[in-house]
Amino acid sequence: MGRSDQKSATRGAGLTQALSGRTGNVVHLTHNDLDAVGSDAIHRRKYGDVFTIWCSVGRFLTNLDTVASSPGRGDLLSISDLGYQQGVEKRLARARSNGWRIEWRDHHRWRDEEARAVKKKTDLLHIDVTTCATGIVARDLAPGDAVAEEIARIVCDYDLWKHQDPRSKMLGQVVMRKGCREHVRDNLVQGTITDEKVESEYAEILREMERDITRSLRHTTIIERGRYRIAFAPLYGYPSETAHTIRDELDTDIEVIVSGNGRISIRSVPPISHLIAREFDGGGHPHAAGGTFPFNILDRILFWAVKRNRHYRRLADAADTIG
Repeated sequence: MGRSDQKSATRGAGLTQALSGRTGNVVHLTHNDLDAVGSDAIHRRKYGDVFTIWCSVGRFLTNLDTVASSPGRGDLLSISDLGYQQGVEKRLARARSNGWRIEWRDHHRWRDEEARAVKKKTDLLHIDVTTCATGIVARDLAPGDAVAEEIARIVCDYDLWKHQDPRSKMLGQVVMRKGCREHVRDNLVQGTITDEKVESEYAEILREMERDITRSLRHTTIIERGRYRIAFAPLYGYPSETAHTIRDELDTDIEVIVSGNGRISIRSVPPISHLIAREFDGGGHPHAAGGTFPFNILDRILFWAVKRNRHYRRLADAADTIG
């Protein structure tokens, strides 16, 4: 596979086989949003041939298991934009024993004991909650690279919700479309921020976004607990933008956007999103995080039929306790 068109297999035997045939000496295990794309672009500016594994938070340990069980041959496993998860230490230990060098760069919040445990199993652990993951990667891998600095500035503008550069929102949305992640990444490697394809995709996204947010608003449930007014809404697309529209229109403190499979995206005015998410097998940032409602078959049916479920009150109670 070539440098710019190499895509990862992310399921079982497919990933194992792809790893065994990798041509480069760097495997980059990262998230699947713009911050991950920026981090991967800088990895490629630094190392050239990189085997990239785009990874949801929910599949992090599974994908790390697969890499850890594959022969490292002295190659670098670079992890970025993925936070600590319980049980990660034993997977890192297995990776090391199989010949991997391991570096981990992240901007999520870690407990001190988590950082200490992981640091023992890696060659480098760099955590900085003041910037985005791309900012950390740029600082470590490409100091003095003007293109890397520009990538980091634009990515952090979106990931940290600064919204000072309109191009960042455009890229943040476009990378989530099928087939666009690698296109944006390859552009960034060359120092190109937007092009005709990106602008065309974004125009279509804006039309879809308005439709999807309107549907979510129509089915929003409000629960008030203690100091917090909490909104729960089904996801039809664009969780962050849906959450912010709900906050603006319904004056909420916490917004929980729920997918049909139980995955939840949490946004909050008080800095407690990550703490709430940890109660639901997730994590993230103080104002933006994700987790999972353990949906059974009945939960799925009720959510599909009436757009609400028993876990709403569980989360509201948890938020009130944390707050």
